Amino acid sequence: MPVSGEQSRWQRAVDALRPSEWRTLPGRAARRLRARRRWSRRRRVLTALGLLAVLLVGPVVAAAGYLQVAYTGDPAADARTRGRDALWLGHAWVDGRRSDTELKALAGQLRGTGIRDLYVHTGPLEHDGSLDPALAPKAADFVARAHAALPGVRVQSWLGDVVAPEKDGLHLDRDEVRERIAASARQVLDLGFDGVHLDLEPVHSGSPGFLALLDRVRALTRERAVPLSVAAPQIDPVPGLGRVSFALSGHGKYWSADYFGAVAGRVDQVAVMSYDTAMPVESLYGGYVARQTGLALAHTPAGVDLLMGLPAYWDDTPAHRGDAETVRAAVRGARLALGPGARRNFGLALYVDFAATPDHWAAYRDGWCA
Repeated sequence: MPVSGEQSRWQRAVDALRPSEWRTLPGRAARRLRARRRWSRRRRVLTALGLLAVLLVGPVVAAAGYLQVAYTGDPAADARTRGRDALWLGHAWVDGRRSDTELKALAGQLRGTGIRDLYVHTGPLEHDGSLDPALAPKAADFVARAHAALPGVRVQSWLGDVVAPEKDGLHLDRDEVRERIAASARQVLDLGFDGVHLDLEPVHSGSPGFLALLDRVRALTRERAVPLSVAAPQIDPVPGLGRVSFALSGHGKYWSADYFGAVAGRVDQVAVMSYDTAMPVESLYGGYVARQTGLALAHTPAGVDLLMGLPAYWDDTPAHRGDAETVRAAVRGARLALGPGARRNFGLALYVDFAATPDHWAAYRDGWCA
């Protein structure tokens, strides 16, 4: 029933009363006013919570839908190995723990695949950038035996360490540290390695010190006519996400697309560490790898080899769900992003030899090498 002007004025006057003044009202009116005030507050709270849910959940649902779609369809028929794949090898190969029998088994494992590069862990570097030769006493011997057992395969020295300021490690902004890292690169090349693979983490997006280091080391690798390669973090899935993530966590997980391109332009080979994504299911992880592959393809210079990492290991942490981040999903995601007639200097890189299972190898072979 319509409310008269007099009733409306009365209602407004009642609404204006403070709770301490409700006792001046008749009992029934006071009860009605209390109920109305309680519902009004509840409605405001529920409305605020609903808006917050939309703001938080909406983008997540949209992103999940996008990744699901990215993982659908059939890969191009020619999205297969180009003979430019790689494998990260653990430290046991250069400290004397691996035998000739195991090297022979490795050679059999690689036969029929597209693996051309081995990244052999030779460090870690000291925090000042130097490399203790006692860490890899059998390095030169392994390189010689690997060349004999694996003709045509390049054996690169994998040098790594944690990076300041996020970690207590390398200060890449210091010229003397960069010079020692370059000297360490010369040290491993003198042992017979066919290239240098740098895995320094976490390098924050935009770091000028890392770019200066790459310029310094590449001058050496060009002089020796060997490749310089880097392990790179993931690219911002959405522009600006890396800045937001860093502001919230203090961890430099992503590089901007522009910084990724600046790094890729200073090396001969870049391998994206496309794992530890926190994706909860396999289809989302595969779609995420497809997205990362597309971004990396768009920002890697034509003359630079691009490789996408495969998670050939098991872990179950908030950052890595073993049943979601599979080699199978990563291979399919990369293939979906390639498209017909895509660049030839593209490959996949398995991390890591000592954790890889027969199922991991089968997923790589069947999905990529068949």
